[in-house]
Amino acid sequence: MKKLILTTALTCCMGAAAQADVVVMSWGGSYGKAQTEAYVKPFAEKFGIKTTMIDADNPATPIKAQVEAGNVSVDIASLEYADAVRMCDEGLLEPIDASKLAPAPDGTPATEDFLPGALTDCGVSTDIWANVYAYDSTKFPGEKPTTIADFFDTKKFPGKRGVNKRPKAVLEIALMADGVPAADVYKVLATPEGLDRAFKKLDTIKKDIVWWEAGAQAPQLLADGEVVMTTAYNGRIFNAVADEHKPFVIVWDGQVYENEMFAIPKGAPHAEDAMKFLTYSTSTEGLRRSAQWISYGPARKSALKEDLLFHDGKTEMLPNLPTYPGNMKNALETSMEFWVDHQTELSERFNAWLAAN
Repeated sequence: MKKLILTTALTCCMGAAAQADVVVMSWGGSYGKAQTEAYVKPFAEKFGIKTTMIDADNPATPIKAQVEAGNVSVDIASLEYADAVRMCDEGLLEPIDASKLAPAPDGTPATEDFLPGALTDCGVSTDIWANVYAYDSTKFPGEKPTTIADFFDTKKFPGKRGVNKRPKAVLEIALMADGVPAADVYKVLATPEGLDRAFKKLDTIKKDIVWWEAGAQAPQLLADGEVVMTTAYNGRIFNAVADEHKPFVIVWDGQVYENEMFAIPKGAPHAEDAMKFLTYSTSTEGLRRSAQWISYGPARKSALKEDLLFHDGKTEMLPNLPTYPGNMKNALETSMEFWVDHQTELSERFNAWLAAN
C-alpha cells in the first residue's frame, strides 16, 4: 500500500509539469485559491511565465517522495514550518539566499523586514496561520463556547467534534484544555507523564470525534451538520463565513499558530524561475495580496498595515488574523524544534491510540 501511495505522489503532477513552466504545490481549497489569486495569476501575467497550481493534502509527502526518487515535477511547495526545516536538514530542498529576496517598499532589506523566524535556510514564510476551533452558532442558541476547554465539554455543549487526524496541534490543544498554560505546553508534552495526560484528555471525546485530513473538510463538516464544532485552519473558517455566509464562529482561545513556508524542492525542473516566483510572492505586495484573500497574517512588517482589506473591499482583515493582539491572549506558537525532534515517535503513538478501542 505504501508503494502505491508513493507512486501516486510521484505521478500525480507529471502531467502538470509537462504543460507548465512553473508548478506550485499547495493545500487546495480556499488557501490554494488565495495563493492562485495573489501569486500565480499576477506572476504569470507580469513575467509571461506559465504557472500552474496543484493540490495535495500535505505537500511535504509527495515532495519528499519525488526528490528521493529523483523524479521532481514540482518547482515550489507550500510546507509547514517543521517540515521545511526537517526536509532542509535532509537535503530535500534547495538553499535560499535571503539577501536576494525583495526589499520592503522603503528599501529595508528583506532580512530586516520579515518577522522573527520567518526566514530559514530553505524556506521563506508566506503567512502566519493558526489551528483554532470553530462552532456552528445555530447549534447553540443559548450559551456559546468561548474557551478551549469548552471544545472538550460534551455535557455543556453536546454534539460531535471534528478533529484533524494527526498529533500536531491536537496534542497541544488537549493539554491547554486540561489546564496547562500555553508557555508550559512543550515542556509538559516532552515528558511521558505529559504525553499520557494529553491522550487522556483526548480520550474524553474520542467517541464523539469525526476525523478530517484535508483542510477543506473541516468547514464542510460544520456546513453538513456532521459536527457542531471542529478544529480547523482559521482561514478556512473565515472564508466560509465571508464568502459563503456560513453561521460559523472562531474561538481564538487556545489557538496554535505557525509560519507556512514556500520552498524549492531539490532538483526542481525550473529552479531559476521558481526562485523568481518565490521572490515575487513573498514581496510586501505579494503578501498583502494573499492576506486580502484569506485571513492568514503576512510575515513581513511592511505588509501589516491598517488598510488591509478582504477582497470584498469592506471587511477589515487585521482583526481576523491570528497575530491580532485580541486573538493572542491565550495563544501558542508551534515549536518547530519539538516537532522536528518528535514527529515520528508521536505519529506512531497517535496512530496506535487511534487503532485502540
